[in-house]
Amino acid sequence: MGEESGSKTAPIVIGLSACRGAFVAIGLLTALINVLMLTGSLFMLQVYDRVLPSRSVPTLLALGAMAIALFAFQGFLDACRGRILVRIGGFLNERLSGHIYDALARLPLRSQATADGLQPVRDLDQIQGFLSGLGPTALFDLPWMPLYLGICFLFHWWIGITALAGAIILVSLTLLTEALTRAPARAIAEANARRMGLAEATRRNAEVLQAMGMRGQLAAAWAAANTGYRGASHRAADVGGSLGAASRVLRMMLQSTVLAVGAYLVINQEASAGVIIASSILVSRALAPVELAIANWKGFVAARQSRRRLMELLKLMEQNTPARTALPPPRNDLAVEGLNIAPPGQPRLVVQDVSFKLESGQALGIIGPSASGKSSLARGLVGVWSPVRGKVRLDSAALEQWREESLGPHIGYLPQDIELFDGTVADNISRFVADPDPDAVIAAARTAGLHELIVRLPQGYETRVGEGGVAISAGQRQRIALARALYGEPFLIVLDEPNSNLDSEGDEALTRAILAARQRGAIVIVIAHRPSALLGVDLLLAMANGRAQAFGPKEEVLQKVLDRSKSHLRSVKLTADGEGTP
Repeated sequence: MGEESGSKTAPIVIGLSACRGAFVAIGLLTALINVLMLTGSLFMLQVYDRVLPSRSVPTLLALGAMAIALFAFQGFLDACRGRILVRIGGFLNERLSGHIYDALARLPLRSQATADGLQPVRDLDQIQGFLSGLGPTALFDLPWMPLYLGICFLFHWWIGITALAGAIILVSLTLLTEALTRAPARAIAEANARRMGLAEATRRNAEVLQAMGMRGQLAAAWAAANTGYRGASHRAADVGGSLGAASRVLRMMLQSTVLAVGAYLVINQEASAGVIIASSILVSRALAPVELAIANWKGFVAARQSRRRLMELLKLMEQNTPARTALPPPRNDLAVEGLNIAPPGQPRLVVQDVSFKLESGQALGIIGPSASGKSSLARGLVGVWSPVRGKVRLDSAALEQWREESLGPHIGYLPQDIELFDGTVADNISRFVADPDPDAVIAAARTAGLHELIVRLPQGYETRVGEGGVAISAGQRQRIALARALYGEPFLIVLDEPNSNLDSEGDEALTRAILAARQRGAIVIVIAHRPSALLGVDLLLAMANGRAQAFGPKEEVLQKVLDRSKSHLRSVKLTADGEGTP
């Protein structure tokens, strides 16, 4: 558990550390591969220095067979190295995917929403893609450059000097690539986040865009975001492409220079003819990792930035809290003590100093004008938003003392913005538990007055609702969400505008559900603008400007609110009359 939540070491570091043995194996394979890379140059050296002068065909055949065997073994090792890298990428994805999903679910509750909420998933894919590609092989091959350069020095001092000078130039190009691609890669990530965020918003609001003729306006915003992404991509591609072309040209120039130096040495009888070809092959091999690294540097920078973002995200999601003792199911009361709530990532309080207490079997209606803090209070009551000050207690235990997985089944929550998941009706009602109790699913549906409606669907409880519930009506979505809130007979049920999409039949079913929950001892809290949603409650809390204005029996609070409204209207009328007097 320490690794998954409270560890001081980032999960991504732990995941990479777990691959240490695989990286060691890749290092050993790289050593063997780079030694076998000498096969071509040594073969040419022997052909020119032994086979051609002796004109021995058996020697040529023997050398050829040996070279073929070594090349085949080299190819096998190279394939093994590639497959191990793919497995490392997959292992890291498997190790981090749970943390990433947890972050996706909790990040909107901890901080302000970002332009692209799926960026962590893209970052994980970016790291896996880089580890599974050619980039790491270049990084593993780079340390073997001195071996090839050293052999070039063994051939001749001037050949070694020429190869070393070319290596220094290409390494300098690699460092220049690092410096010049860092900013464009960051700009690509930021621009892509804006672009994908707008694309997702467009997809989710296609009906609004179509009905209100907003597609042209949003298309302009999309075009601007896409232009920014395209410009950043062009800048990064221009830098990487230019430096990659420069490295290829320099490598070809260096090979030709080495050939020229070798020819000069042969003319002066300071080297054999085989040295010309062998040294050219060795220099090409020595500098190939540099060229490959430059070609893949954009991916390397992007993967490094993805790693940094994931580490920051997972650090933000860390909860350095001790293991909580399992508490018994709540059965008695809900106490709200001086509750102050601010939206995630914002300092402004939207709920201030709200206090009340409810006993088992009671139902509270929360009323008030728009932006009075009703929905924010609901989020605080179910633990979606953490309080800035104050406590929410179930049977005297503050919400933060409960384990999340043990508290969830005791809470039913129907948010104002209803979202269903792509699955069956039964899946959504049962909260996607692995092996739901069919009787409990049907019981929740009956309590919500939904059973008869469900069995009339094409596949009954096995009807798929589609992503977001697009396959069913808004009223059906709301009633399925109500059944989900009632599933498992939770102790605390919080319903935010539960009848906004219901007809009179749905209102009656809602009232029956509230009364049934109260009868079994649950506490129900209903936030409503329409009076029909309050028929099943016995207490009212009136809110305005984030503060509680009145709390008590429903009739008393309604009378106070009505008297206050009449007084306000009277003062407005007197003011208007005064302004109209000459």
